[in-house]
Formats: sequence, structure tokens, C-alpha cells
Amino acid sequence: MKIGFIGLGNVGGKLAGSLLRNKFDLTVKDLDSKLTKDFADKGAGVITSAKELAEKVDLIITCLPSPKICAEVMEGENGVIKGISNNKIWLEMSTTDESEVKRFGELVKKKGGFPLDGPVSGGCHRAATGNIAIFVGGERKSFEKILPALTAMGRKILHTGELGSASILKVITNYLASTHLAALGEAWAVAKKSNLDMNKTFKGIQVSSGNSFVHETESQVILNGSYNINFTMDLVEKDMTLFNDLSKKLNIPLEISPLVLDIFKDAHKKYGSRSWSSMVVKRLEDNCKINFREKGYPDELIDNEPEEKGYEI
Repeated sequence: MKIGFIGLGNVGGKLAGSLLRNKFDLTVKDLDSKLTKDFADKGAGVITSAKELAEKVDLIITCLPSPKICAEVMEGENGVIKGISNNKIWLEMSTTDESEVKRFGELVKKKGGFPLDGPVSGGCHRAATGNIAIFVGGERKSFEKILPALTAMGRKILHTGELGSASILKVITNYLASTHLAALGEAWAVAKKSNLDMNKTFKGIQVSSGNSFVHETESQVILNGSYNINFTMDLVEKDMTLFNDLSKKLNIPLEISPLVLDIFKDAHKKYGSRSWSSMVVKRLEDNCKINFREKGYPDELIDNEPEEKGYEI
């Protein structure tokens, strides 16, 4: 199977790297020529036109930062849709709007192709070793056809149902992670102002009912002071907005999510769109004139688990 990958950013570059490392026939496209050169040096093909990439490969994967950019790549003059033909599969791995996934899916089907959405979850650092979850929505037959590629990119693979279902599940999980990140800022502020030992507080939360994946990962770079979680403030704001918009469409009267989104918007204004998302806790550090620093924590997360072939759950 020939695979084309469009979008070599924080997540996409790692996923594409797993495909290349596992000897898949890979062609890549990205606006950043430095990124594509790195892949070319390792044996990947490089194409500058999304249309030409789609024409050349069997599986087209997109992993892009926003619905707007997805639309440009899919529907542009030299976009993916123009290159789709019978039996090609399109896999959308971006975190995006499920209604847009379905709209693009209809365009893919009209050209004889098969659409799937396949966002990932589990932290950017774990994508580098394939130790990440992938949710996949769409036709079961197409899912099974690309399962070897999915198990090279991810550890735990879940077929979620019809097209768009994976994107909905993804924004739900990102909402939960963002909410816990905002709550961690308040927890760390209370711990610091109460003169608790920060290292013992980290361990205490870790073994308690208040523990979470967000604490075990992001608290480490918060305590270090780098805040480097490889995920930026604008992406959290985008994902939270997707969750809120979906809830409005479903007539669900949210209470917590709008407050969390406002917190991230304020952090966005203070620290910039490309600041690390974990800097949301810095609002309280600045307001209270404290910091959460503690020695012995890494400035960047690295997944030390050995790489293993993924499997369907």
C-alpha cells in the first residue's frame, strides 16, 4: 500500500515518522521544506501538490491544525479531492469538526473513494514511538484495509462507528484533558500558597483519586518551568470551541466548558497563540506572584516505552 501524508507538524511528523520507520512506501507534503527534506533524507518521497499526492497513493492521510486549513488542502485548486479516484482511502487524522469530516467524506465518495476519520489521543511525545491511541470512524471494510498502517502509527486502535464518530470522541477527550489542566493550575496554586512540598504534592496527587494522565505528564513540565508539552494554546482554544459548538448544536446547556474556554482565551491573550498550552497555569503564578518550580523534573517529555505493534481494542 502506497501512503501519502499531508501535514508534518507536532503530531503529523511523528505519525508519518512511524510509517517510514516501519518500512511503508511513504510520500509526504508540507509547506515547510525543512520538514519534507528530513523525510526525503530518510527515504520518503516528496510532492508539493496535494492533488498529485492523492493521484499517486492508495491511502491519503491529512493531519492539519485547523478546519480552515483542512478545507484549503481538500478543496483547493490542486487539492486532495481533485486527485481522488476509485477505491482510494482518505484518512483525516486532524482534530476537526465532525460535520466538516462528513462533508469532505461525501466529496470523497462521489469520486469513488472511501473516507475515514482517525484522530489520535495520548500526548504528542507518545506519538513519536507509536504509543498512542487512534480513534477511527467510517466503513469497517476500509478500516480493516488500513489497519496495518494504523497499528504502525498507534498502540491502541478503536473503531468508533460511522464517519465523524471518531472526531466527536476526540473533542470530548480533549475537553476533559483541557479542563483538568485548568484545574491543575488552581491545585498547584493552593499547594504552593500552603507551603506544601511540591515534589511530595506531585506524588500525592499521582497516587490519589485526583490523578490523571494530564497530571502525570503536564505537571512535570510545569514544575520544571519549560511548560513544553508540544501542544499550543491556539490548538486548545480550537478544540474547546469545537466541543462547545457541538454541544450547542445538541442543545446541551454547558456550565463548565464555557468557563474553561474563557480561561484559555485569557492565557492566549497573555502569552500568545503559539505558547505551550500548559502555560495556562502561569496565569495563577503571575496573579499570585508565585512559581511552581521544583528540581528533578524534565524540560520536555520523552516516551521511554519500547515500540510495539498496535492492536485493535
